[in-house]
Amino acid sequence: MDLQRSDVVVIGAGTVGSMALWQLSKREGLEVVGIEQFGRVHSHGSYAGESRVFRTAVHEGATYVRMIQRSRELWRELERESGRSIYAEVGCLSIAPEGFPDLETALGTVREFDLPHRMLSTEELRREYPQHTIFDGDVGLLDAHGGGLRPEVAVMSALDLAEANGAQLFFNTPVLGIEERSDGIVVRTTQGSWLADRVLLASGSWSTRLSPELNELLRLQVLGLTWFMPKRPEMFVPERFPAFLRDLGPVHFFGAPSFDGYAFKACTNPEWPVLRDVDEVPAAHTRAELIKIGQRAAELFEGVNPEPVRESVHHCAYTPDRLPVVDRSDSGRLVTIAGLSGHGFKFSPQLGEWAAQLLAGEESTVDPRFALAAHLERLAALGPYRGGGH
Repeated sequence: MDLQRSDVVVIGAGTVGSMALWQLSKREGLEVVGIEQFGRVHSHGSYAGESRVFRTAVHEGATYVRMIQRSRELWRELERESGRSIYAEVGCLSIAPEGFPDLETALGTVREFDLPHRMLSTEELRREYPQHTIFDGDVGLLDAHGGGLRPEVAVMSALDLAEANGAQLFFNTPVLGIEERSDGIVVRTTQGSWLADRVLLASGSWSTRLSPELNELLRLQVLGLTWFMPKRPEMFVPERFPAFLRDLGPVHFFGAPSFDGYAFKACTNPEWPVLRDVDEVPAAHTRAELIKIGQRAAELFEGVNPEPVRESVHHCAYTPDRLPVVDRSDSGRLVTIAGLSGHGFKFSPQLGEWAAQLLAGEESTVDPRFALAAHLERLAALGPYRGGGH
């Protein structure tokens, strides 16, 4: 078998792979190859969909705050190096009934880390954010460092910089398998094979096809995106309408301001089943699902036409406790980052930096709970997966 050789091969050039390639390409004397099964910046990955909510006042708790703070620095660095606008720091507004558990957790995080924020009463919300329908008892938490990310622009920028720094990128090249040997790791693809000293597995929802251990741990959840056109689009531009989270009873909406000038993103997810493989993911919402989502959107936002102007369906690999997998094999040759559980794009620059550090054998600040062995130990304690999600 005729093998091409490289110091590092990155499998996947999306959320994590693009950021890792950007970081790795800055290291002098390192031959770096990136392999992507689809084209450059495609619509199939978990990152696709125009915008992503960025927030520091996370309701998941303090675990991610330092990751997000470092990522905020790296987002700005990526903007400076690429000359592109990626991170619109317009704030992120969480609205929920007073005492709502996720809002209380986010508020605790704000206080613990002294994050810049503002609390808003029911009347202040009605006065300052008339785009939202505010119900009696609703309160708001404005995360000043929150906002909206442009994921496709971010991935393109990171890949362009990596290539400019000397990384070799191969697109439309599916990986068929990986095999660790004494002299490195063989990466077999449809366009030939590479022998690399080190490999990063960062292929998102497809990672389970290349790693049997991940196949035991990860499950795919379907994520739907919808955009709506308001009667007054000028009220929903980034300067006037922060990224948001809305909670009312069992209804959860999230979204971002209008980046296209006529529609804003407002999303909530139907009760889709948990899946095992990307091929099982539905191609679109059903008509009944879109009608229901539109009705809910019209209840929460003022002057919104309940018919979505566009929609798309995506997927993400989840772990049972929604902590990501960030792991280096015992040999040190294989680094795996997977299971971002629907909230990983905002801290993808930190994950890319960690990937580069782990591949280089350097010290990192990776939480030991993210190790694959720790995940599998917790999974064994939980017992078998149950229907309806993790």
